[in-house]
Amino acid sequence: MDKRDRAELFRKRLLEAMAHKDMSRSGLSRATRVDRSTIGQLLKDDHPRLPNAQLAADIADALSVSTDWLLGLTHRPETPGDIVAAALSLSPAERTSADEKILEWHQEAAGYKIRHVPASLPDVLKTKRMSDWEYASFPEHRLPEAFKATQDQFNWLTSGVSDYEIALPIHEIEACAAGTAYYKGVDKDIRDEQLRFIADQCEQLFPRLRIFLFDAHRVYSAPVTVFGPSLAVIYVGQCYLAFRELERVKSLSSHFDWLVREAVVDARNVPEFIRALAA
Repeated sequence: MDKRDRAELFRKRLLEAMAHKDMSRSGLSRATRVDRSTIGQLLKDDHPRLPNAQLAADIADALSVSTDWLLGLTHRPETPGDIVAAALSLSPAERTSADEKILEWHQEAAGYKIRHVPASLPDVLKTKRMSDWEYASFPEHRLPEAFKATQDQFNWLTSGVSDYEIALPIHEIEACAAGTAYYKGVDKDIRDEQLRFIADQCEQLFPRLRIFLFDAHRVYSAPVTVFGPSLAVIYVGQCYLAFRELERVKSLSSHFDWLVREAVVDARNVPEFIRALAA
């Protein structure tokens, strides 16, 4: 970039940052410990000047923007540390689906496809009796809250605002049908009701809802949800790892597409497969 063009861009971005920070020329001169006339020279309409490295850094620090942005080297005004923090963040996770953050992320992704690999059966498709069994160890007053959160997610699903694709290990459905592993001790009628509900919703909501069953002996996935093109979340137990950097979101979207391609039961055949297991 020509030096004169860079100086003009610096002047415009400096004015923009000062307006955003509601900082006057006098305030900026005090914050950077230079004469007010020095700030004035940087803001002159005709023949704007570029600051030296020390003053550029002090101005960026005072206005909470990056020096690179002021100098036209990037289009993002945040400091590098803020960019990294925004690209990857940690959010506390509830054990139950009663997590306001989950619904916020759903609303943020309105109009986009949601891709989901659940930790067990999908919370959005859990019956009340299955939820009661699963969260029986929680304080009793939390159970209605957890089920309401599940209903809110289900209402979001049936509203048609976003398409839902769910990739689920086939052993999760088989264990629920047999009452083994995670589902050991669950009454058979609760398990049968749960499986019938999933099968029914797969039929009624197709193609807005598509479930693919993959073989965990061949492919593997941690619990992950991709909310449209701008957010991907990995569930690790007590917290979520939330990625907002475009390339990371694309990578996790590609990972989900891989699970779909490797599915051993396609979305169209899932209802029939589940009913056969339940029978």
